Parts: sequence; structure tokens; C-alpha cells
Amino acid sequence: KRRWPQHFVFGFHGHEVSEDIKTLIRDYYLGNVILMKRNVQSIAQVHRLVHELQSFAKEAGHARPLMIGIDQENGLVSAFSSGEAGTQFPGAMALAATGSVELALEVSLATAKELRAVGINWAYSPVGDVNSDPRNPVIGVRSFGDDPEEVARYVEAVSTALTAGKVAPSVKHFPGHGNTHVDSHLSLPRILVNKLALKAIELVPFERVVNRGIASVMTGHMALPLVTGDDTPCSLSRVITTDLLRSELGYKGVIVTDCLEMEAVADKYGSEGGAALSLQAGADIAMICHTFSRHVGAIEATYAAVQDGHLSTEALQASGARIAAMKDNFAGSWEDVLAPLDADHVAALKQEHRLLSTRAYSRSISHIPNTHPFTHLSKTGPAVLFTPRMENINPAVDDPEGQLRDAAGRVRNTAGPSYVAFAAAIAHRVTAVEHVVYAPQEDISDTLEENICAAGSIIFATRNGYEKGAWQVEYLGRVIEVLRKSQGSGLEKMVTVSTCGPYDLLAAGGLEVPGIATYEFTIPALEAATAAIYGEVEVVGKVPVKTIPTAGSV
Repeated sequence: KRRWPQHFVFGFHGHEVSEDIKTLIRDYYLGNVILMKRNVQSIAQVHRLVHELQSFAKEAGHARPLMIGIDQENGLVSAFSSGEAGTQFPGAMALAATGSVELALEVSLATAKELRAVGINWAYSPVGDVNSDPRNPVIGVRSFGDDPEEVARYVEAVSTALTAGKVAPSVKHFPGHGNTHVDSHLSLPRILVNKLALKAIELVPFERVVNRGIASVMTGHMALPLVTGDDTPCSLSRVITTDLLRSELGYKGVIVTDCLEMEAVADKYGSEGGAALSLQAGADIAMICHTFSRHVGAIEATYAAVQDGHLSTEALQASGARIAAMKDNFAGSWEDVLAPLDADHVAALKQEHRLLSTRAYSRSISHIPNTHPFTHLSKTGPAVLFTPRMENINPAVDDPEGQLRDAAGRVRNTAGPSYVAFAAAIAHRVTAVEHVVYAPQEDISDTLEENICAAGSIIFATRNGYEKGAWQVEYLGRVIEVLRKSQGSGLEKMVTVSTCGPYDLLAAGGLEVPGIATYEFTIPALEAATAAIYGEVEVVGKVPVKTIPTAGSV
């Protein structure tokens, strides 16, 4: 029974070691822990938390230290960049927009150094998905783009850098979550591609790093019925996990599932049943991030599967050897994981990494090719900033506390902290800023029309304004019309900023005003955009996805 819990990675709640996680480590011999945003406050706090977890595991008689994992893709999925902890770096699509694999290596090695400094030894990164569906609600800018070979180049760079920094990478979400418009947090995506098409696109980045012996691969919760013959999620499918990944691709490292509390699995199989099925399919480690009762239930379901012969002890022993090898390579010894925090070293790293972050974000800002050529705006006179009403994107990006809604469940008409910081960045450069939070079907008042016409610069931000968010581009058209009617032109004092997936402006046809992309609404990305808008830096990035054909223009 001590061996089975090495095959799980579980999360817990709070900034301190909880009684639940203590029980799992002491009584069940849980071998791996995932930290979430909810566990992260600062560098010192995370180091203390990890140190206590490892100390507790050693005292409980574990043979090897814990693997401590975290979702640190950078960009919008940066659990370690919460609070005052890790440096915020650009995410995948922003890095790809720089055109520099060398910069991706540099950023990823910096990330590894910070994670390693606090004792985190496993990063669920890079994203290997090729984002071939612009409607994708859960991958999008978390992908390096829609060209499989380009995605493979950046996936390899991130994996190489994390490994060099002694943090185990985990490429995800095998065999590819990019060609869908369904979010597996909420339901099961069915991707209707055959094996030939899968090999030509989705598998290209995964094969690249599998061939180079990446430490771990994360399987995703999507169905590929034309490959597997049914709607079993890939994470629970032996055809995908064992036949394709192990046998055909020859992968010899650790296979971990995505979180089994996601509805794509939990709705039909339950997290507990899903865990046993994923191990039967050939996964080494099943991930359950949130609920203690499901943690215990999954361990018990797995033990029952062994007892009744559905799960082979020989297979688990071989799997256990793979996990032990990853621990030896990346967790190291008890002396390694119980080392004190070198606060001076971390402070020096953070200072160096702030400069790297600024440089990387600056190089990522891109002109959107179907829009008017970019020219910087004047700092003379007041500015008007338009930002969209905040709406949930997906559970991988949004915090789960529901802070976008009031007590009655209504969406608040708020700007959000990133857009407030955007307004502040603009305010540092002009005499005054009017920050307008716009919403669907909202009229442009006479007063706002006057202020638009009187402004020295107008910045219009979108956030995933494609398809479901198309109301944002419609509102943009009305602002453009105000300028055109009142001043004959006036469009030279306006710029649009796509602050998440660039597809909204890529689909806007021949846009009469310049458009730039930041690929994320993180504060450093919007600061970099502001510097570019006002001519302090050049716009040098290139959009790493294709322009979307459209019949009209705004």
C-alpha cells in the first residue's frame, strides 16, 4: 500500500501545510504534491511551505523526497508568479511572437532558477498543443502558435531550459488539445481527426521532445474517436497512453494525467474511477488537485483495482521505477530538498529577471498585419482608454472565487487589476486619462463622444473579442465611426490593442486603425504595449498565427 500513492499528485488548500495534505503524506505515503495559486504568496513563504512538506515526508518514512509540481507556463498560467513570488514572464504565444528561440531558452532557464530556489522541482510546462482552432477557449495564447514545426522549436527550447535548471518539464496536453472549441474543464472535447492527421500536426511537438527524453508527458482529457474507436478520454485510453505514446513513439519517461477533477473525466467516471482507469491505461501518475475525499477515494479505488486484478502489480512496479528515476534526477537527496533559502541569491535573481522580463515583453508586442500600419501616438493632451468588461475566460486562467460577480451573481462592470494598471501606465505619459469600461449594447454618451474627439490619443483594448466576444469589435466600430463623423478622420490618434488571443483583430478585416497584440493581459505586457504605443520602443514582434479570412472590415 505504500507503493500505490507514489502514483498520485494531489493538491491542497492554503498557504500553510494543511492537515489534509499531512494525512495524505503520513498515512497514505503520497509521493507528489501540486502547488496552486492558492498556495503561493511570496518566495520565502513558498520555500517554507515546500521545506515543511519535505520534512514531513522524511519524518513519515518516505524513501525519496516528494516531487513538488506547479502550473508555471508563464503568461496567463503562472501560479508561481502570484503575489510577491516569481517573476512574471511572457507566455507561449508572446514568446513565439519575439521570433527568438534563444529568448525562450533564457526566460525558461530563469523560471527554472526561481522554482528551484524555493524547492519546486516539477513544472507542468511547456504547452505542446498546436492551436489550430481560433475558437479554442482553453489553449489559445497558451500555445506557441498554429505551425507545428514552430511550436516544436519552442517546446524543445522550454523543455531543454527547464531540464538544465533541474526542474522536470511536462509537455502537455498529449496528444494535442489545440484543435477544439470545447474546454475540457467543463465537458469532453471530441476531436474528429484520424491518426494520419494527428501525426501531421498535433504530434509533431510531442515527438520532438519525446525523442529527446523529456522527463514527463501530461495526457489530456479529449476524445479522439477516429483514432481510438470510442469516446474514452485520451488520459484514460490505453490506445493513446500505451499503444501510441509508449509503443509507437517509444516514450520511456513519466506519464502524468491532467487533473481528473475536470468535468471531461469527472462527469462520467468520477475522479476516483478516472484515476484507476488512467493507471490501467498506462499512466504513471494520476493528478487530482482539489478535494481530499477524492484523493482518498482514488487511492482506495486503485488498491481495489490491484486486488481484483484489473491493475497489474508488475506494471505498477515498472511505473514506480520510472517515478523513482525522475525523483533521483530532479528532487535529488533529502539534503538537497531541505537546503535553506539563499535570500541574497534569490534577490539578485529577481533583479536580473525583472530586466529580462521587460526585454522579453517589449520584443513580443506585434503589429497585426491586416490593420493600418502602426505609428506611435502623441503624448500631448488627454487620453481615452477603452477596456472591455471583464468576463471569465476559462478555469485555467481565471481564479475560481467568482470575483467577477456580485452577491446576486451579476457580472460586475469592473476593469480588473491589469486594466487599471494599463490606465496608470498611460497616465504616466499623458496629462490625463479617461478609463472607459465598455460593455455589450452600451451606448456611447454625448459626453464620451466629446471626450473622444478632444483626446490627444485613444487606446481601444479587446480581450478575446472573437466569436462570443464579437461585441467588442462591434463597439470598436462605433468608436471609429464617432471619430470619422466628427473630424473627417482623427483615426491617426487611435490604436487598438488585442490583449489576449489576437484572433479578434485578425478577423476584423482591413481595420482602419493600427492594431497591436500583447497576447496576454498581464501587467508587464500592458506596460510594454504602452511604451510601444507612445514611441518609447519599436514594435518588432510578429503574430505567430494566421490571419483569419473575413468578408468585411471595421
